[in-house]
Amino acid sequence: MLKNIFALFLLATALSACNDQLDKINENPNATEHPMPAYLLTGSEKQGADLYWGSESNFNSSLLFVQQWAKIQYTEPDRYDISNTGFTSLWNTGYATLIADLNTILNFTDEEANSNYKGVALALRSWVFQLLTDAYGDIPYSEVGQNVTPAYDTQREVYLGLLSDLAKAQSLLSTSAGAISGDVVYNGNIAKWKKFVNSLRLRIALRIADREPALAKEAIVAATTDAAGLISSNAEIFQFVYTSSPQQNPASAWFETRDDYRISKTLVDKLYELSDPRLPVYAQLPSDETVHEYVGAANGLSTSAANSQGFAKTSKPGTYFLTSASPAVIFSYSEVLFALAEATARGYITGDAEQLYNDAITASFTQFGITDAAVVAAYLAQPLVKYDVSNYKKSIGTQKWIAFYGQGLDAFAEWRRLDYPILIAGPSTVLDGEIPSRFFYPGTEQSLNGVSYQAAVAHQGTDLLITKLWFDVE
Repeated sequence: MLKNIFALFLLATALSACNDQLDKINENPNATEHPMPAYLLTGSEKQGADLYWGSESNFNSSLLFVQQWAKIQYTEPDRYDISNTGFTSLWNTGYATLIADLNTILNFTDEEANSNYKGVALALRSWVFQLLTDAYGDIPYSEVGQNVTPAYDTQREVYLGLLSDLAKAQSLLSTSAGAISGDVVYNGNIAKWKKFVNSLRLRIALRIADREPALAKEAIVAATTDAAGLISSNAEIFQFVYTSSPQQNPASAWFETRDDYRISKTLVDKLYELSDPRLPVYAQLPSDETVHEYVGAANGLSTSAANSQGFAKTSKPGTYFLTSASPAVIFSYSEVLFALAEATARGYITGDAEQLYNDAITASFTQFGITDAAVVAAYLAQPLVKYDVSNYKKSIGTQKWIAFYGQGLDAFAEWRRLDYPILIAGPSTVLDGEIPSRFFYPGTEQSLNGVSYQAAVAHQGTDLLITKLWFDVE
């Protein structure tokens, strides 16, 4: 009997040792066993900027939909001939990388990460969730990180949850709560982070304004009366500033090896119509020296028709956006002023909507290096630019569309919400004259999270590009 017990003890010991060895074999020697919040923060800011300004989420989709850029070859995305594999990076990177890493910071003990790290992480996570729901509609939100097959929350639930999260983020952030490292956007300036949080609250509140005006007003009043304030100058723009390869702007990297995008004819024509001094910033003169004006490429053409416009006779996006160090602007001062103008026009806050609108255009000019007061004044005085009190959505929507140049995801959201400018689908598009209203869910959701996916589709509508999202009211 004793021999049997001893044999069992030896076997158990051997198995334990074997398991320890297997555990060590399976360890990644290059992985960080205990990630530091500063490293996770830096990575999240960089990867978030790459995602926001990268090809799949920006210039190969949303920038085409809002007709700021156009394809001059390989025109399938510009004709909306896109499969459900075409929108995976926003979803996959958003959830598996950004939200996962930011949740890691939020789950640290107070000793591992002070409340400022957590406030910043919650603000960034809210921004990522906002991008996801803006693009797809109903998305996993409340169960993310708790369930391998999370249920989808309705878009309404997501936006309201984010407003609550941002209020919490504001309470976590304090200039007396300790320093943070790894912040390459605001360099650890907590006062600026608090302004960003309120500005993001303002953006999301306007997303729900046509559906939930009372809740939108409540959130806007809270954001605009908070002592921390809002982004209040171009020096406080929320942006990721790139350097040189391999830490370069994604559009710059793309144009180093490829030549398949041009500025859209729709935008060039509008800028010429308004004598807009941002045109030389937004576009380059064609490389054919016999062409002495900016020439946009038409959207929604067949590849042969797009090619026939002439690679050398059409304008590439401006060099301001295509240098290695071009910044990835995520939230501008101009956007804040447009939002305040709209909130005033809706009667949510008091103020002068026309002055705020003019200030927003002026801030956009300054952002792009146009500071001549006479030039600004002449632009604002034009009948086609002057604020239309009877149709604030037209005035703000058109000018916001121009100011958002390069920020495809938010330009796409604001165009759907405000319904201006009026855009017309190109002649070879495949949606019967309609322009996309959303991104497809990734195909992997059907196979890996099928029950939740089917429930979301049953609630929201068929998983098509033309299915209207909750916030997108006709």
